[in-house]
Amino acid sequence: MHRHRELCERAVDPLEVAAGLEAHGVTDRTAARYRHRDVFSLAEELFARVPGVAANPATGPEAPERDIATRAAWSLRALLPGAACLATVGALGLTEGTLEGRARLTVALAGALLAVAGLALALRSGPLHAEGRSSGAARVYGCWLLGYVLYGEPLLDQVLSGGPEGPWDITPAPLLGLALALAPATWCAHLFSVHAQRRLIGSRSLEEFAAGVRPLLFGAVALHLCALAGLLYLAHLGYGGGGAFAGAAALGVLLLLARLLTVHGFPELAAGGLAFACAAEALAPALVLAGRLPGLHFLARPVDLLVMTSGTGSVPAIACGGATLGLLVAATVVLSRASAHITARPVDEGPAVA
Repeated sequence: MHRHRELCERAVDPLEVAAGLEAHGVTDRTAARYRHRDVFSLAEELFARVPGVAANPATGPEAPERDIATRAAWSLRALLPGAACLATVGALGLTEGTLEGRARLTVALAGALLAVAGLALALRSGPLHAEGRSSGAARVYGCWLLGYVLYGEPLLDQVLSGGPEGPWDITPAPLLGLALALAPATWCAHLFSVHAQRRLIGSRSLEEFAAGVRPLLFGAVALHLCALAGLLYLAHLGYGGGGAFAGAAALGVLLLLARLLTVHGFPELAAGGLAFACAAEALAPALVLAGRLPGLHFLARPVDLLVMTSGTGSVPAIACGGATLGLLVAATVVLSRASAHITARPVDEGPAVA
């Protein structure tokens, strides 16, 4: 009681005490030393015996009008990157044949800067806002993965054919689909956080809460994947193909999982998954180049066989797909803990959890 007095005084519900104990490493075995069957039973006694602010009525949810305004604000911000990309594509299409290469490059760079600014603004608030938890390394990894969407496959093609030599084509269709998918990703994160908080309030044990949150996570990921697949398909139709569909879809899910982990207090796991995908994508051209050295031709053989069998798009699909699977397993474990939801709060669903 003395060690966790501050936690108990702030709590408004026994489950919040249980979540805090869980975050401090208290397990059911620890609770058994105090003659309790589990952590939740111990938390109920602590909550009852420590005088705190539980008797004070908690601040109720915000008014519906304000809720709607708040959601509309971050929803509009989530649309900014996709709108910037669409505007850039339209400008390049309208000026085709009238502007020279350098002028078209200027338009493309201006559109890219607008999209990046829109992304930064969208992540400053709303369900994907990480409150300073995102690391600089994770941003670098994200930039690499998005850059590979544009240039990775053409670069690998040239490396396999003896290059690289001179400029190569880009594949902007997947990047457009990913930019448009930021809005559904934001709503999926919002729905997950809202329903997880409701589970936190309504559960009577940590096990019950964990069993209820796992389907929410899988549902949010599946919903985002469906929306992402549709947007990528439309982007491919608009551009007439180009780029790896499976790799871009895997990258979209990977970025969502990484952001969810960061928002809920696990930025190291998120950065590790992104770093794995970056390393796997960089390894393919590196092995091909290393295979040109005398006696090391065997290094390039796995990449040659993979590309001959499935095309260059299989490299980002395997890299991002493997990282996504790893992060999904990790998220299933850590995001099913009640302690993961006492540091994150839906942006318009009532008071923060103590």
